[in-house]
Amino acid sequence: MNISKTIIPAAGLGSRFLPYTKAIPKEMVLLLDKPAIHYSVEESIQANLNNIIIITNKKRQTIFNYFDAASNSKTTDNIRHKQDRMVGLNKLLRAAHFSYIQQSEPFGLGHAILMARHIVDPKEHVAVILPDDIIIDEQPTIAQLAKIASQEKASVIAVQEVPNECLPLYGVIAIKKQITPRLYQVSSLVEKPLSYDAPSNLAVIGRYILSAKIFPILQEIYQNSEQEVQLTDAISKLIRHGEKVIAYKIQGMRYDISTPVGWLKATIALAMRHPEYAGHIKQFLTAEGMFDSFQFNPVKNILHKV
Repeated sequence: MNISKTIIPAAGLGSRFLPYTKAIPKEMVLLLDKPAIHYSVEESIQANLNNIIIITNKKRQTIFNYFDAASNSKTTDNIRHKQDRMVGLNKLLRAAHFSYIQQSEPFGLGHAILMARHIVDPKEHVAVILPDDIIIDEQPTIAQLAKIASQEKASVIAVQEVPNECLPLYGVIAIKKQITPRLYQVSSLVEKPLSYDAPSNLAVIGRYILSAKIFPILQEIYQNSEQEVQLTDAISKLIRHGEKVIAYKIQGMRYDISTPVGWLKATIALAMRHPEYAGHIKQFLTAEGMFDSFQFNPVKNILHKV
């Protein structure tokens, strides 16, 4: 099975992060010292999926500049003493080939993925990584999905068990059969069901390996709908057309950064894993009286600086 390309949708309006996203793409929200989209590209490269297709909106220049080798070279020249902080990004730039496609209108995730139809060969499968989901695991989650796709000769979607009260926030799978404790064959998907109507408690999250057969289905939905194009609807239709779709229950720790609260939690969690920041953050969080304001506490103002 040929899988070499990853689509990264980065054209969302980011209304929950206004006014920041009035000028800056939501995918450029900072997690420690890297923007969210960096983690997506990094995961793709670690899975040897080196052709990165970024779907952007009119604010694309910020993302383009970040992944532009020429502009990064100039930045490094100006801050030679900070070169070590550019190593990770420069490594990505050497490995990746970037393509940018502008989504002309905010017509949903399915429409954003449809924008890449001319770049993906009809016989290929393509990876999709959503920057809103940061997943920490020993093996890149998209690499795990790609391996399953090759073994099962199928499209594969990532899922996670979520509490019943959260099901209306997600697309949810209906199970045709369970293959292993973590693998399920999918019979259909339901977008944002009511808790009591949900076919399971397995919610679709932002990692996919999809057959290129998804594109004509997305195109058909787009042409015949005045509403946003839902990827879950297209995958359900793909199944009805005879395509095998497998759901994989992820093993890693997932952080949903689509809201400010989720972003804060992810930032703290990543800081606690970071060799440079972990000690400082742990000391701050466990300090006596930490919930009092530290604005006028000179000790805390000093200790939180790295």
